Amino acid sequence: MRRRHFHAFAPICPVCAGGGRGEHALHLARVHDERDGDVRAGILHCSEPGCRHEYPIIDGIPLIVPDLRRLLAERGVELMLRDDLDADLESLIGDALGPESWFDSVRQVVSTYGWDGYADLDPAEATPSPAGPVPGAARRCLDRLIALAAPERVTRVLDLGCAAGRTSFELAARYPDGLVLGVDLHLGLLRLAQHASAGRVAYPRRRIGIVYDRRRFPVTLAGAERVDFWACDALALPFRGAAADLAVALNLLDCVADPPRLLASLAAVVEPGGRVLLATPYDWSTRATPLETWIGGHSQRGEHAGSGEAFLRSLLGGAHARAAAGLTLLAEEPDFPWQTRLHERSAVTYRTHLLAVARGVG
Repeated sequence: MRRRHFHAFAPICPVCAGGGRGEHALHLARVHDERDGDVRAGILHCSEPGCRHEYPIIDGIPLIVPDLRRLLAERGVELMLRDDLDADLESLIGDALGPESWFDSVRQVVSTYGWDGYADLDPAEATPSPAGPVPGAARRCLDRLIALAAPERVTRVLDLGCAAGRTSFELAARYPDGLVLGVDLHLGLLRLAQHASAGRVAYPRRRIGIVYDRRRFPVTLAGAERVDFWACDALALPFRGAAADLAVALNLLDCVADPPRLLASLAAVVEPGGRVLLATPYDWSTRATPLETWIGGHSQRGEHAGSGEAFLRSLLGGAHARAAAGLTLLAEEPDFPWQTRLHERSAVTYRTHLLAVARGVG
């Protein structure tokens, strides 16, 4: 956790904020390891004496979530995974645990996002097949959104659902005066992003089935010193209002438990006059989002006849009961291509809905 980002974004206790007990600042209570203003290990405390909640900093990543026990129970093992194992040994472990194990599930996710984020910088990466996916889908999506309606100058950027972090680095390169904070709940991906910030990428690249090739290579990313990565819940962001002047959420809307609540969270965290950049393929799953909170894709008998696009527009400055106050749709592109690599013979292609949104001044 970079002290520069800690002071600029000034996190608050998500337990107090979520419980309606006020916006109480977090303070750095203990530092066990710090290198050049980057706290690698330590503990954050809520400043409210009656709260007593603590939030650890592990491998430079602060875990600032309202339900720390649940996060660690579900994802804590990702903090223990090593990227320095011999390839044969890692393969043996993968074979022993087998497909659909926690080990393979983590490797699949890290492979997909690691490849899209950094395969273009990998000297060992083969030239993509003309018929296959090309790395950088998330960055191409971001570039298009910025072209649609992003501000020319920003100072504080939130990249929500940052995954392996490459879009966060792209935002830092795009805005040389800005501090960028990448936020995600996948601790394995956040570790990959942290290592990239330090100049090296290491991830398991899925070949087929449970066969993976360990990729390791150095990287130099412009503006990396202005990027930091925190583990936070996008539905319970630990920030006061107007913490950023630009917020980005690429393919996050259909990965949270309550999408309208995410829009409200974005409206609150962006300062008046700021921008929100959204992308979603409406690829709902009840594992992430209960049917009742889907934006489209169900209830064709309803007002929007099952249309996610129409429903989302009604939530952005519309008359819907859960419309996000203060957000206004500026521009959109309904069918932007986004292709995700799964393995050498499989990819998923989305028609992604891009939306550039303004936070009203009034």
